[in-house]
Amino acid sequence: MKRLPAFAAALAMLPGAACAQTAPETVTSQGNPILADGRSYTTDPAPLVDGETLYILTGRDEAAPEVNDFIMPEWQLLATKDPASRKWEHIPGFIHPEDVFAWAEPTRAYAGQIVKGADGCFYFYAPVIERNSDAKDKFAIGVAVAESVRGPWRDAHPAGPIISQKLPVANGIQNIDPTVLLDDDGRVYIYWGTFGQLRGMELERDMITPKGGERRIEGLTGFFEAPWIFKRQGVYYLLYAGNKAGPDSDCTPAVYHACQAWGTATSPLGPWTYRGVALRPVSSTTSHAGIVEFKGKWYIAYHTADAVGGGHFRRSVAIDRLEWDDSVSPASIRPVVPTRVPQPVPVPTRNIAGAASAASSNLVPVQYWIAALNDGKVRENPLPPEMWGTWNGNNPKQPWVEYRWDKPVTIDGARIQFFADQPAGSGNGVAPPAAWHLEYWDKGWKPVRGASGSGTAPGALQAVRFAPVTTRCLRAVFDASGSGPYAGVGVQEWEVLAPQPRVPAAAPGVAAAACGKD
Repeated sequence: MKRLPAFAAALAMLPGAACAQTAPETVTSQGNPILADGRSYTTDPAPLVDGETLYILTGRDEAAPEVNDFIMPEWQLLATKDPASRKWEHIPGFIHPEDVFAWAEPTRAYAGQIVKGADGCFYFYAPVIERNSDAKDKFAIGVAVAESVRGPWRDAHPAGPIISQKLPVANGIQNIDPTVLLDDDGRVYIYWGTFGQLRGMELERDMITPKGGERRIEGLTGFFEAPWIFKRQGVYYLLYAGNKAGPDSDCTPAVYHACQAWGTATSPLGPWTYRGVALRPVSSTTSHAGIVEFKGKWYIAYHTADAVGGGHFRRSVAIDRLEWDDSVSPASIRPVVPTRVPQPVPVPTRNIAGAASAASSNLVPVQYWIAALNDGKVRENPLPPEMWGTWNGNNPKQPWVEYRWDKPVTIDGARIQFFADQPAGSGNGVAPPAAWHLEYWDKGWKPVRGASGSGTAPGALQAVRFAPVTTRCLRAVFDASGSGPYAGVGVQEWEVLAPQPRVPAAAPGVAAAACGKD
């Protein structure tokens, strides 16, 4: 039988070292996300294999729909013998920070990882808030230990965290998102960081004590946060949330979103080489993933906003197969195509915007995302990528957005929901436009006839009706607020209405050609 280290075994004798877990439940998932009904949101997955079981450690999101903040009081556990069976054991209330680390504040159970040590014990690396710290940022990384993945867990270093803004040496970063590698030779390495700051360090073989100093990890293009370290066929791989934003980026067009990028090295602490993107941006702005081999197959666990009631702060874990291209050296991760739980049959609607490709008069600033115009989503408290916008400090007087269909469509109405952080009439920030109108293409741009409506108040869909027209392109033209300088214009959603409901067409795979040569 494996034994806890002596100091941890002694701790196990102390009363109240951990609280009872919430009773597990057996879940038969219908697809991704694993828990899709919105009863419990899971996030920041960290997969682990022990024997015949695949475990996924997750956080728990509890933010209200209108709250843009990480409300994360605990870690949860998912377990399966076979991901293809879709049968999972779900253990909510698996670990609470304050129940394991006496020096930690409650809540803020951010992304951690469980690793099996060479001694057969399990080590949990957890970013928590350090109580009574006078550091500028109080996030710190503690380590707990247990004989089983399922616990009970005890603080392996009761003196406090092993990494903080003061330990093992002073740093000025936010110390979260730890990931740990137990190498083939028994040496142990830990990596952590966020906001573009990635650190690495060797630990002693006790899995706890820092050995040597921190290193800045370079070479991983666009690193933002969420590192995940693993080894395959003698090559070290590091998966991470990348934020190399721009219209031509292989990662993400918007700074608030992230892809899962990856790099390789021939030694644990580098040098690292950027290799590409494993997973494009998902429905949540944050992207956090882990890769693991289980029974000869490779899997990637990640989170999305796809559960019922999901959002950027109400995320849920998904899992998909990961494939390798071994014809190249080092072996390449093939881009992952996310799968989803079967979706309901689309309800007929007059809104045909989803079948169009979008364009605009401006080069969209990287905080906005033009794809949000017709994604069919209106958030209670949107983040910038959930809208198209013009704000860049030098805003145009009369910007426009345009839909292009592959074939002519007949339409007689439209609805726009504006976003604003400044009042009407303002020449600063993002304000409701002073006015807007629609134009359609017919051997030139022409105003729609008999238009009525065109309200500008933000927070609700503003409708306009007009005489039916048949066209392949439609523009919404805005008169920006202000008299120079002008406020930016923000649109959260733009619907275009056909006279009769129809089953929505799929989003175009390739942008339709611009009008002008018709």
